[in-house]
Amino acid sequence: MDGRMMATFSVRPAIPDDAAAVASVLQVIVSERVHSAIDRAWSVEEERAYLESLSSREVVHVAIDRNVGVVGLQVLDRWSPSLDSMAHVGQVGTFVLPTYRRRGLGHTLWAATVTFARSAGYRKLIIQVRGTNASAQAFYRSIGFLECGRLVRQVVIDGVEEDELLMELLL
Repeated sequence: MDGRMMATFSVRPAIPDDAAAVASVLQVIVSERVHSAIDRAWSVEEERAYLESLSSREVVHVAIDRNVGVVGLQVLDRWSPSLDSMAHVGQVGTFVLPTYRRRGLGHTLWAATVTFARSAGYRKLIIQVRGTNASAQAFYRSIGFLECGRLVRQVVIDGVEEDELLMELLL
């Protein structure tokens, strides 16, 4: 991304008032039906409730184009909130609008998220990536994630079964 484009973006933690913008981004991703295992975007009210429910160790970073608004987000929450034995493990999800992909936005979001993860005491991060989503797999490899498993026929969207890859990063 050139300097002019980078200057128009900022990243910050989402607040409940961002619920409509976050829901809107997720609706676009979900409607593509190919990049995420999410098959139904949450309503604005559901998104607001989720943002309000985040603990001090969880975050949704939003990428904001000052001319457009929220154009991407990255989620970090606990892998297994009910098990203290896994409190050191977080799960990540990245969602970027199609016209903003491959412009460095994922890396910009990642810089904020990995800093937060370390300060929140995470020592390991996990991501599940659809088996056919080669660009997401490449992105996560580029920031240090390694494939550690495959969940066969894990996702069914529109009647089509697909594997998900498990990837992990030790911080």
